[in-house]
Amino acid sequence: MTEVTRRDSERPPTREKSVLVVDDDPAVARTMRRVLEASGYTVSVAGGGQAAVEAITKAGFDVVISDIQMPGMTGVELLRAIRALDLDVPVILMTGVPTVETAIEAVNLGALQYLSKPTPNEALLKAVERASRLHRMAQMKRDALKLAGETGTQAGDRAGLQAAFERALDSMTIVFQPIVDINARRVFGYEALMRSAEESLPNPGAVLGAAERLDRLDDLGRRVRGIAAKAFEKAPDDALLFVNLHTRDLLDPLLYDPAMLLTRMASRVVLEVTERSTIDDVKDIQIRVTALRRLGFRIAIDDLGAGYAGLSSFAALEPEIVKLDMSLVRDVHKSEIRQRLIGSLTALCKEMNMRVVAEGVERTEESEIVRNAGCDLIQGYLYARPGAPFPVPSMLH
Repeated sequence: MTEVTRRDSERPPTREKSVLVVDDDPAVARTMRRVLEASGYTVSVAGGGQAAVEAITKAGFDVVISDIQMPGMTGVELLRAIRALDLDVPVILMTGVPTVETAIEAVNLGALQYLSKPTPNEALLKAVERASRLHRMAQMKRDALKLAGETGTQAGDRAGLQAAFERALDSMTIVFQPIVDINARRVFGYEALMRSAEESLPNPGAVLGAAERLDRLDDLGRRVRGIAAKAFEKAPDDALLFVNLHTRDLLDPLLYDPAMLLTRMASRVVLEVTERSTIDDVKDIQIRVTALRRLGFRIAIDDLGAGYAGLSSFAALEPEIVKLDMSLVRDVHKSEIRQRLIGSLTALCKEMNMRVVAEGVERTEESEIVRNAGCDLIQGYLYARPGAPFPVPSMLH
């Protein structure tokens, strides 16, 4: 097989609710086609892997469903070929002879879901509906990235980095910024934000960069979580604590330790996993997220619209809360593109039972637009700057 690759800009436009069914058994393909078309999907059928590659080269699909055991090209080989053409399209693999090894390989390569044949119609439709929504989310995230204009953050002076990082840890404090429920006119929660007096690491990004370069992310995460939890013991009883996590923090065993103060208050804690750090290094992320939820934590995706595009974070984390990055929100009243994107993202998140926070709101016009788009949780200087425990939003003065 000749490998075909193309850039994102060369992809054919995706047809919403379009499904490509790939199966060498015509009877199985016909059955799936009938079930999906009855639920409003436009269905194309390919009898094998090579035909599927040709179809994807010519047209964009919302979801691909493929058998694994096929002559010529297996479903796993097809998945590899699809990823050379389209990084985002969700692929659901199906097989009548499931094995643990094949399932692991499929998931590691990027299959969204692995189903055993025969699959009940209800389970098939549920899987396709979820895949379709996640695909739309991935496409919107790519649109957001085009608007974001990302720039890197420097990690500080290398010569004295170790000493500077130690000083940053020693001088670290936590400030809190309210997240306001604009409809209920109350504080929904407070985000904990780290601050340091170390001049050579002048902002949180510089401290984080130093921790990454020194392989000290565990030390930084533990310090932030400990200080934030201690301060939050005096917070209003009905407020939630939002704590930022680097994806590497998910590998820290102390995050799951019931003896830790943050874990003891887990029912009041939302763990924000940023979209700016890849989750690829956390191979068992779904198991870890399940363990955190059992402890009582809720999960949020932070920086939506400014981090990595694709399906991975939403599929793995399935967050209760999503935070729109300020690069989308800032000056939204001057951009119809941003307004449409925020409206679409908010509506899709609500379809998936996720609450949406608009970050970085500084103007009344911005607040009104995100509120009209369905964003009832707002964070930004318009209501309160980050401060010592616990700032009272201007709307409550």
